[in-house]
Amino acid sequence: MCRIRVVIWKATLQIYKFDISRKRIVKPNILLPLNQHKNLPEYQGLSVPLWFQYQKQGKDVEKVKQRLAEIANYVDKFYRALNIRVALVGLEVWSDSDKCPVTQDPFTTLHEFLDWRKLKLLPQRPHDNAQLISGVYFQGTTIGMAPIMSMCTAEQSGGIVMDHSDNPLGAAVTLAHELGHNFGMNHDTPERGCGCRVTADRGGCIMTPSTGYPFPTVFSSCSKKDLLVSLEKGVGMCLFNMPEVKVLYGGQKCGNGYVEEGEECDCGDLEECMNPCCNASTCTLKGNAVCAHGQCCEDCQLKPAGTPCRESSNSCDLPEFCTGSDPHCPANVYLHDGHACHSVDGHCYNGICQTHEQQCITLWGQGAKPAPGICFERVNSAGDPYGNCGKDSKGSFAKCEERDAKCGKIQCQGGANRPVIGTNAVSIETNIPLQEGGRILCRGTHVYLGDDMPDPGLVLTGTKCGENMMCLNRQCQNVSVFGVHECSAKCSGRGVCNNKKNCHCEAHWAPPFCDKAGFGGSVDSGPMRLADSESVKVGIVVAFLCLLCVGMIVCIKRKTLAGLFISNKKNTIEKLRPNSPGHTFSTNQTHAGTHTHSACRASPQCQAPAISQSASIYKVCVCMCLFVSDFV
Repeated sequence: MCRIRVVIWKATLQIYKFDISRKRIVKPNILLPLNQHKNLPEYQGLSVPLWFQYQKQGKDVEKVKQRLAEIANYVDKFYRALNIRVALVGLEVWSDSDKCPVTQDPFTTLHEFLDWRKLKLLPQRPHDNAQLISGVYFQGTTIGMAPIMSMCTAEQSGGIVMDHSDNPLGAAVTLAHELGHNFGMNHDTPERGCGCRVTADRGGCIMTPSTGYPFPTVFSSCSKKDLLVSLEKGVGMCLFNMPEVKVLYGGQKCGNGYVEEGEECDCGDLEECMNPCCNASTCTLKGNAVCAHGQCCEDCQLKPAGTPCRESSNSCDLPEFCTGSDPHCPANVYLHDGHACHSVDGHCYNGICQTHEQQCITLWGQGAKPAPGICFERVNSAGDPYGNCGKDSKGSFAKCEERDAKCGKIQCQGGANRPVIGTNAVSIETNIPLQEGGRILCRGTHVYLGDDMPDPGLVLTGTKCGENMMCLNRQCQNVSVFGVHECSAKCSGRGVCNNKKNCHCEAHWAPPFCDKAGFGGSVDSGPMRLADSESVKVGIVVAFLCLLCVGMIVCIKRKTLAGLFISNKKNTIEKLRPNSPGHTFSTNQTHAGTHTHSACRASPQCQAPAISQSASIYKVCVCMCLFVSDFV
């Protein structure tokens, strides 16, 4: 017996949707930490070849990093055909001990790794998916394992991969395969009739149930369809965020297709660049170009604020709009966890509306529906492979408490005669007698999708299990744990709370609290609507009227001041003129008239009309200006 000290290699990548034709990011951001684990088994027979494989790297961490960088480059190449890019942004070596238990049992290893990721890795470094690359030989024929349709979830967005070949292409294909399961891709089985442009003797396609040599390097038509369906359902909500790519692993390089620190744009090398806004040799903008990449960049200029750049993909997603100051569409936002789904009887979780009905349709096809509650209660109270609430810490099947029954194995009625997913599906039918007589048929499943996929027959996390209740960790819990009601309360009844805990306001109300007039949206999504061109015209006219009013006021006041000056001057002259007896009547008459005029000027009653006119004009102008402020 021998044990060799564990060495774990960890690579960090970012994956994002990429529009190859325009060389611009369209659905970005999936952060992908990987761990490579070279642990020897507890029997001497396999210790030598694995040790030699490690020796081949000369115990040189840099060579290990180069190997992982090569694996990442292969995966990037595979996914480009699906408009997805993979970018290696960092590497980390664990040289002391495992950070999570890694054994030959792939189910246990996957469970432990995903738990470690959620509890340890996510809080330290937010990311969207994690893959463990291990040197341990798993039991049976398994060389990798990953939950299906789990991309971006906190609990299950990840997988495990065995580094089974001296050629890094082998691990790269397995990694791409398991990542495909996270995306929602199923195996390319014969009954699916998948189109693969590479024959089996030349490797076939990546999602083939079992792979050999030569290794596959392309995706089938089924994989592309599965990916599209998953994205439409809301899987991978985190993929729409712009990745933080400042400097890629290996150093900054103009021409790699990634806009790194110090670059204004990057459209690839000179041969592949077709972007009219970007200088491929210098990674700078051309001429009067303001932007070169992004959904909010058109003809090298920014699109106006309020231009839609990403529509909502499902009943739990929210749309995004251009801000007018950034060429990229704002990061994807969706309804707060626990929020009621729009038009669907369910709750939102990670941007998806999970329901028992949708799961039954996935397993049994159209016409399937959830079985009555008594089916969940009776079957899942058994605590066996066919009815349970998952496994406990000892690896044994756990019985469901009555309140948690709808969070165990899914129970359905109707649909096809056998499950429509997988090739080795076991139909589990249970007849339950009713007190009033008769029986009720409950249909459960145990679906074997291959050595690399856990049984999907368990109710998905986030599924509604009661009024204001949701399945979390195989327990039926109140959605209040997410604080969704407190968050929504601050939106003044004119908006909803998004996953950033900010209000997404209705079209005519302004964030952050939807309590003032505005253009809708949120501080995260951008304004929902464009400023009306007529509003701008009216605003200009009103502004002109305001200026005209101010000019009139100034003009009136100037005339008034001029009148005062002339009148005062006349009074002074009259006072200085000598009182001649021959002109007493005339002088007194003039003086009296002048005195009367002076008295009238000094009297508030006489001046009231002039002041009132100025005041009324001033009030009208103020009202108009306030109107412009509110309107614009």
